[in-house]
Amino acid sequence: MPIATVNPANGETLRTFEALDAAGIEQRLATARTAFAAYRTTGFTERARLLHQAAALLDEDRRDIARTMTTEMGKPVRAARAEAAKCARAMRWYAAHAEELLADEQPSAEDVRDSGASRAHVHYRPLGAVLAVMPWNFPLWQVVRFAAPALMAGNVGLLKHASNVPQTAMYLEGLFRRAGYPAGCFQSLLVGSAAVEAVLRDPRIAAATLTGSEPAGRSVASIAGDEVKPTVLELGGSDPYLVMPSADVARAARTAVTARVQNNGQSCIAAKRFIVHTDVYDEFAERFTVGMKDLTVGDPMLESTDVGPLATEQGRTDLAELVDDAVRRGADVLCGGGRPEGLVPELEHGWFYAPTVLAGITPAMRIHHEETFGPVASLYRVDGLAEAVALANDSPFGLSSNVWTRDPEEARRCVRDLEAGGIFFNGMTASHPALPFGGVKRSGYGRELAAQGIRAFCNTTTVWYGP
Repeated sequence: MPIATVNPANGETLRTFEALDAAGIEQRLATARTAFAAYRTTGFTERARLLHQAAALLDEDRRDIARTMTTEMGKPVRAARAEAAKCARAMRWYAAHAEELLADEQPSAEDVRDSGASRAHVHYRPLGAVLAVMPWNFPLWQVVRFAAPALMAGNVGLLKHASNVPQTAMYLEGLFRRAGYPAGCFQSLLVGSAAVEAVLRDPRIAAATLTGSEPAGRSVASIAGDEVKPTVLELGGSDPYLVMPSADVARAARTAVTARVQNNGQSCIAAKRFIVHTDVYDEFAERFTVGMKDLTVGDPMLESTDVGPLATEQGRTDLAELVDDAVRRGADVLCGGGRPEGLVPELEHGWFYAPTVLAGITPAMRIHHEETFGPVASLYRVDGLAEAVALANDSPFGLSSNVWTRDPEEARRCVRDLEAGGIFFNGMTASHPALPFGGVKRSGYGRELAAQGIRAFCNTTTVWYGP
């Protein structure tokens, strides 16, 4: 895939970039090693000062970088501005809390004596240069949620961003440089995916984090495992959205629309499988379908647009193939199912897909097992909570989940039985720096954000003093 900015709203190639050659990659690896040797010794006060400065600059740049993101991957510009604001808030959160999260941990006096020590504690130290392989769908947020904790822990970062968001990648490198970080603390690598293995195998890379597809995760995990380097993987998701009879069905349906089409439906944590109790199925299906039909699809630069184009032509092709397979096998199309009508001529060549609701999904359909990365919802009818949970767990993925119920016993059973890294009751999945984020099964392993996220790339060191 070429490294280029291609506007998904009209298919126009706006800029192309030369990939770094071997000498360019070597220079950045050497710079990262030099930077880490000095930066690792800085204190939390200095690291927080730098991150606060980066947050302030990002706030100033919010409108411009939002337009860049929209141009490169098609999210509505309103959502892009919100993403930039969220990144600045996360930077400030880690700047405020990192020292506390990485404070030395003291075992009990009794345990210290039992160990034969006069004193002992657990200390967190940075690992070194962390390679981040990041996707295009949240081109700022995915990076910041790795970079903010990694930098506050004293690590340095090397970003291999998706090849269709090169200007966002360069912006991020420039942001940290303008904030005053020493040279080499955060660098972008404009390289293709074929270059990742050599970088990851380089001894100057201490660890890696990847957000992306399952095949990409398998590849990075395999290489890192061979090199005995720690990794955090956040892969795909096919999140269930359970609606039980005690729920506020009107609110559940309204929220379901946003949960499905956020980021044009291209989000690992977007709700994708809507599993509804038969007692409220008809009401939910009608409200949800009307809400999906009412969305405005069009130019993502317009403030009135709810759903923009998919980020890549291949992504739209893949989504259409899933829908077509389901329809051939008997699924009912309640709305959508193809290219939206009424697009202006300027968007004729854009990669748009209409918000779609499919009912009558069966295990014979690919969409039952595969992730739908676009504004397409699968609707299921169930007779009770046990069936709903079994269907929710009938997936290779386990990233997050949503449950709408006001029954405390149903909530307790869901917490016990749902196979997911998160369970959100009476609301939609969201990420916040204070809460750990990640999944189980083929959705990956490890956690980002919160204490777990900042400690993921630390050397947890036992410090023991003899009598």
